[in-house]
Amino acid sequence: MTRLGIVLVTHVTEISEGLVKLLREVAKDVDITVGAGLDGGEIGTSFERIQVAFDANPADELLVFYDLGSAKMNLEMVMEISERSVHLYDTAFVESAYTAAALIQAGSSLEEIAQQLVPLKIK
Repeated sequence: MTRLGIVLVTHVTEISEGLVKLLREVAKDVDITVGAGLDGGEIGTSFERIQVAFDANPADELLVFYDLGSAKMNLEMVMEISERSVHLYDTAFVESAYTAAALIQAGSSLEEIAQQLVPLKIK
């Protein structure tokens, strides 16, 4: 069985820390890693921090969520060199990460999770 994990990418470290705290309420066994912020507490995202989050996540496949569009560029660069299957979602950040985490915890398949995320797509 394929193990699914979550990677969160945010411009502000505190946002991701709060979201992880929320996700742990419904998904205590799900692998969740974070690539957030810049050195010195600056706002932004970096290839290096996202790469560390990918590498630190022990799951076989990663579901990736991000807060703002500019994070997507760095994510796509990391995805290009990742050897794992990565699923990037252009969805409402908090709601979709929460939904995915709860469904992974409940043992849902990737297909079931993707279907539940469709209504959360950013248009």
